[in-house]
Amino acid sequence: MDQIVIFDTTLRDGEQSPGCSMNLKEKIEVARCLEKMKVDVIEAGFAISSPGDFESVKTIAGAVKDCSVASLARANVKDIDTAWDAVKEAADPRIHLFIATSPLHMEYKLKMTPEEVLEAASTMTAHAKKYCSNIEFSAEDATRSDWDFLVRVVDAAIRAGATTVNIPDTVGYTTPAEMRELIEYLRKNVPDSDKAIFSVHCHNDLGLATANSLAGVLGGARQIECTVNGLGERAGNTALEEVVMAMRTRPQVYPFSTRIDSTQISRASRTVYNIIGQSAPLNKPIVGRNAFAHEAGIHQHGVLANKQTYEILTPESLGIQTNNIVLGKHSGKHAVEDRLRSLGYNLTKDELLACFEEFKILCDKKKNITDADLEAIAEHRAVSQLEAEENGYKLNWFSVHTSNFTTATCTVSLEKDGEKYEDVCLGDGPIDAAFNAIDKIIRPAEHTFDIYNIHSVSEGKDTLGDVTIKLMSEGKTYTGKGLSTDVIEASITAYIKAVNKLCAATEAKEG
Repeated sequence: MDQIVIFDTTLRDGEQSPGCSMNLKEKIEVARCLEKMKVDVIEAGFAISSPGDFESVKTIAGAVKDCSVASLARANVKDIDTAWDAVKEAADPRIHLFIATSPLHMEYKLKMTPEEVLEAASTMTAHAKKYCSNIEFSAEDATRSDWDFLVRVVDAAIRAGATTVNIPDTVGYTTPAEMRELIEYLRKNVPDSDKAIFSVHCHNDLGLATANSLAGVLGGARQIECTVNGLGERAGNTALEEVVMAMRTRPQVYPFSTRIDSTQISRASRTVYNIIGQSAPLNKPIVGRNAFAHEAGIHQHGVLANKQTYEILTPESLGIQTNNIVLGKHSGKHAVEDRLRSLGYNLTKDELLACFEEFKILCDKKKNITDADLEAIAEHRAVSQLEAEENGYKLNWFSVHTSNFTTATCTVSLEKDGEKYEDVCLGDGPIDAAFNAIDKIIRPAEHTFDIYNIHSVSEGKDTLGDVTIKLMSEGKTYTGKGLSTDVIEASITAYIKAVNKLCAATEAKEG
């Protein structure tokens, strides 16, 4: 079976999507998940776009050992030089340069003639080749380009040293039949097409990203560019989990392999969603909560008789455990550690101790602790460490009074750097009152609520409440997450974490 290279751009194209920005620690955490999942290439960022992006690309390049690490660069000397400075310490560095080739982009965005674009593609690819052998060239908006001109550009890039040639559907415009035909046409008409791997990078504006990527592979492409959970600009990119599992589930149609460890897919998906403060849509293919749920009686009957009647994938193949164990307050640290390890969490002693303490606290509130509860504890502990919450305010205690005939009141006690701060406030309900009291203490910059979500981790009235809050201030988002059997406590914790990030950003800007 031909092996397909999986090029993950979650940390570049995915992170560019509104509300999905990540800090350095969060990017490193995602990169570790990608390496553990065995993606072939991690596009760590666009090095020249900002000092922060340069630092994250450079740090990931030095930390990742089992994947190639790439940086995006426009087809100019400064971009390429900066990209190389960022990735040069990687085990297998890649420079990924691009230039637009469609008439629309050349005239209105680049303000360049086709001949100028052709010259830039050739000379800048050759410039990148001076640094390393692993060079990828992308013809932006390729699917709206003139095919004969595209042949000339691709030929020039390969002659100049490109080892991978990417044919992006930048605006999600093409269809599966067209994508396959385009890849076949290029491979047939580019003289040295056998000297480079052809790649597809499809956006999901018409909901065809996965189908178009698979069609490109049938046409001869051997690299798919994708993101975890399909994150990306506008409607997103090809979802890694979808193309990988489509090829694995239908080998008769797609006789290709990847080196992806699919049991890490669920973990990577949760990690990315937690970091960006979102959750999977219920009906999201592969990783959505309903992906293995059956409500219709006919479906339930079939699944009980034989799972294959209505399930073409197994939860276990994605790292989802189906045997919900029961742990309680008499369970020891070793039992908890063993279960977390079987769920895919390899924790340090300090991390395990922190999770075990959270577990014991939860045991006093719930009778039975499920796998979902343990996963939520581990994920929230990881997010809390990334947020470095010790540098901001922490919840000490709170007290609320509310009813359906009086105005809600909340008293909040916060702690920072050993000092305690208390205030009380009214509000339209206990959550509003609590947030008002927190605002009186911390006095954050002006902001609005972009997202306030509450969902249950497991079943039952004593379930953990998982709260996600996203604040918007001056065009940037700040995320906080909280976890508790008390949804008011979870909401307060999430709000404090989001406000801490907002205040840190404000102080950095003023300083």
